[in-house]
Amino acid sequence: MGSNNNNNNNNNNNMIVLYPSPAMGHLISMVELAKLILTHHPSLSITILMTTPPYNTGSTSPYINHVSKTIPLIHFHHLPIISLPLNSTSSPHHEALAMELLHLNNPHVHHALLSLSQASTIRAFIIDFFCCVSFDVARELGIHTYLYCTSGAACLGLFLYFPTLHNTTTKSFRELDNGTLDVPELPPIPGKDMPKPMLDRFDKAYEGFLYMAMKMPKSKGIIINTFESLEYRAITAIRDGLYVNPSPPIHCIGPLIASADHNEGREEEKRCRSWLDSQPTRSVVFLCFGSLGLFSMEQLREIAIGLERSEQRFLWVVRSPPVDDQMERLLVAPPEPTLQTLLPEGFLDRTKDRGLVVKSWAPQVKVLSHVSVGGFVTHCGWNSILEALRAGVPMVAWPLYAEQRFNRVVMVEEMKLCLSMEELEGSDGLVSAEEIDRKVRQVLIDSQLRERTMEARESAKAALSDEGSSLKALDELAKSWMSSE
Repeated sequence: MGSNNNNNNNNNNNMIVLYPSPAMGHLISMVELAKLILTHHPSLSITILMTTPPYNTGSTSPYINHVSKTIPLIHFHHLPIISLPLNSTSSPHHEALAMELLHLNNPHVHHALLSLSQASTIRAFIIDFFCCVSFDVARELGIHTYLYCTSGAACLGLFLYFPTLHNTTTKSFRELDNGTLDVPELPPIPGKDMPKPMLDRFDKAYEGFLYMAMKMPKSKGIIINTFESLEYRAITAIRDGLYVNPSPPIHCIGPLIASADHNEGREEEKRCRSWLDSQPTRSVVFLCFGSLGLFSMEQLREIAIGLERSEQRFLWVVRSPPVDDQMERLLVAPPEPTLQTLLPEGFLDRTKDRGLVVKSWAPQVKVLSHVSVGGFVTHCGWNSILEALRAGVPMVAWPLYAEQRFNRVVMVEEMKLCLSMEELEGSDGLVSAEEIDRKVRQVLIDSQLRERTMEARESAKAALSDEGSSLKALDELAKSWMSSE
């Protein structure tokens, strides 16, 4: 129900409010959802509630400025800055800090929704998974709340089933040794491959995820950034109530990926494009691990040695190693890397004819869509997976944080759309140069992997066509918004 007494359906009076969590990847996915809604239902207006965290999530200002300038129908409403004590959580996971921040944000969210509803009918309040703490705020105002899942349907199914897993074991998932978890219609999940914040049942982040998992079924519906043919089994299992019963309606509207133009003109973008233009078709392996994907100096050197041994062309995004202090890591962006210090002596000179190393950032969507790119070594974030599938680029999964180890299980074992980068036994996550050499070579020549990836690309394209499953799902969703009172 909209919270405004004026229920006429004027163009400007029907509003959808979006509330992303404070992380760049989540914001981009939410903005792409807003753009999709406006493209196909331009009578609706969109307002995005923005949280400004007191810790490092990467600068969002240039991106927001670009969106505001190019799509003026998307409005950004900045909530007041929250003061968050450095000792506000004992958890080492940045997700726990985000949960605490979003909980403290609730009075500001309430005020914003109340203010926006004075001039418009809020037809739907679409919140990020991490913003489940705002369910009750919207309910008090009589606003229908939808959850937006920026991960895939398999991950959503896992979270819906999480309370069942919690109630059927007394151990932390990290204590399961080589044991696996059985979740309906998903491959066996090694305990160590559960999302990192959920590994320790006594961690504040674990408690927060359990709370959110119990709130999710109370939503009016769940919107998922995926498409029917990619995750048919998991989607069917959710609808059949195998994870929680009754299950809320789900709407698969993906794949939504970042538009490639908001960084156009940056020097790094020009440099990458110029170099890729000079390389043969499908000859380059792209290595990029997200804004939070940081490696130790030891691991950076193993990557360099592996790339050099492989004798393959590569484009590698290098970021500075993480600092030892956990809180500083959360609050401060890493400095620009000094390549000569971090990489083996002479590496840049020896590989300059077939490799390009860039500092901190590359235009990932554009790189993946370039004809010279034939493989992608990725941290297995869901946005990156969808970007690679849309471009038809085979992947090597190297998960680092969040739910990425779980994504690897699904992508490798279920979908067979990824190779897996395997860690050295007993090494605390180190991947050897030999393994990197092997997988870089394999991803470029594995014809069956490439064929499956190209089939997924065509399915993704079909889902967003005029008669595709994702646009049909969006149309049905929009009709339900306009008919609700």
